Amino acid sequence: MKLYSTRNVNIVASSKEAIIKGLAEDGGLFTPNFFDIQDKKLKIEDLLKLSYKDIAKKVFSILLSDFSEEELDKAINGAYNKENFGPYSETVAPTTEIGEDFLLELYHGPTSAFKDVALTILPHFLTIANNTIDTSGNKNQNHKVYILTATSGDTGKAALSGFRDVDGTFITVFYPTDGVSDIQKLQMNTSLGDNVSVVAIKGDFDDCQRLVKEIYTDKTIKNLADENSMIMSSANSINIGRLVPQIIYYIYSYVNLVNNKKISCGDKINFVVPTGNFGNILAGFIAKLLGTPIHKLICASNKNNVLTDFINTGVYDRNRPLYKTISPSMDILVSSNLERLLFLLSDSDSDYIKSLMNELKEKGRYKVNDKLLSQIKENFEAFYASENECREAIKEAFEKDHRIIDTHTAIAYSCLKKYKNKNGTLCELTRRGDLTRRGELCEPATVILSTASPYKFAKFILPCITCDPIDNLDDFGKMYKLHDLTGEPIPENLLKLKDMKIRFDTTLSYNDCKKYVTDKIKSISLEQSLKKGQL
Repeated sequence: MKLYSTRNVNIVASSKEAIIKGLAEDGGLFTPNFFDIQDKKLKIEDLLKLSYKDIAKKVFSILLSDFSEEELDKAINGAYNKENFGPYSETVAPTTEIGEDFLLELYHGPTSAFKDVALTILPHFLTIANNTIDTSGNKNQNHKVYILTATSGDTGKAALSGFRDVDGTFITVFYPTDGVSDIQKLQMNTSLGDNVSVVAIKGDFDDCQRLVKEIYTDKTIKNLADENSMIMSSANSINIGRLVPQIIYYIYSYVNLVNNKKISCGDKINFVVPTGNFGNILAGFIAKLLGTPIHKLICASNKNNVLTDFINTGVYDRNRPLYKTISPSMDILVSSNLERLLFLLSDSDSDYIKSLMNELKEKGRYKVNDKLLSQIKENFEAFYASENECREAIKEAFEKDHRIIDTHTAIAYSCLKKYKNKNGTLCELTRRGDLTRRGELCEPATVILSTASPYKFAKFILPCITCDPIDNLDDFGKMYKLHDLTGEPIPENLLKLKDMKIRFDTTLSYNDCKKYVTDKIKSISLEQSLKKGQL
């Protein structure tokens, strides 16, 4: 399957080339053609007896088609194992009940966030690709890979963990100084590995993301990297190798519900996705194109509701204040992966997509045509939740459903209520599990994507479920307090943070970051030459 730049369909790459490059040279995102995906539709009934790994292999063989069977086996087994997912290594992302709905638990990986599902396997994809070809399609000439990654919280630590000490690979993560939780910051700044570095930027996530994209298309930096036999790549979801693994858990969740007799094979279901950068929900749309019976993908936003407005009106407008919220990983105004959706739905009209992206860059807004908006509304609905509604959702889930959810999952929980108020709720037959009869008025079963462990946001969650004083507790004291109240186990990787040393404390202005990257390229090259005795 070929991958095309969303801004120029004449720029084409194989999946290995796209994974190595991360971003197309014109700033576009490598994306397959809509009809190429639909031509490879999977039959759900053929997947019911398959494991998570088996389903992953089927999807990867379609979308990352130049990886051999042996290469896919190596990557899949290297990622989805007990070392990374412990007792969840077979299921990776289990689907459980929450009231009359379902929760897709995506936080059982090594950093307790949904990004682990993709970022445990991306290093394997990248290493295999880098050892097989270079970006010209020829045998690789011992290139080093330098990965730049912007994070609004969870991607950073997951990427640092996934790429830790991967041979020939180096990674720098940029995060906004005040745009992540204290625990997320601690996770990143205590990261181990000789090939990792972390930089705080005086700005917001959109600044971090813009910086990374600018560096990829900076000719001076590219020439410097070329001179030092270095390839620039990304671990953000702009990299197709980060996006594709997220498709799997939608398909597996559906299969899981069928196998547990919660739905019948062929029934349509909804997914509610808390998202800021649109990558997670786009993965759900691709799962739908591949044959998963999805009725609606419900886009759940926090107070930064640029996506809600866009899906409802067709106008994307980032000319608004960026609010800092208690769901910081969604504090985003420029949603990169939305570009891929527009490309897919516009029949790969890269000229049109390029014009929209130019408008966004120059004016901070664009409006899609009526045909495109109609297609978006056919597949998506969108709602947003305020800070108070987020807190109320945490309280309700705990008191009513005996579930503890993080602040991002709570946004989805709250938005699902709004969706139900608009479209109706599950009928009584469905609630009782009677799958033999379904009235036309019955709303499909709904799965909420739970994207992070609540313990990463204990300081925000505790006031929602208890009146006990907590101001005298540090972040770890709040974790223990939350555990005492709920009985939910604290992830071991979070408990270990208490005894880990801070390794990174660099803070830079936006304008200083390009110099940081050029200096880093030079220092990596010098260090590698010294190791090989070339100097």
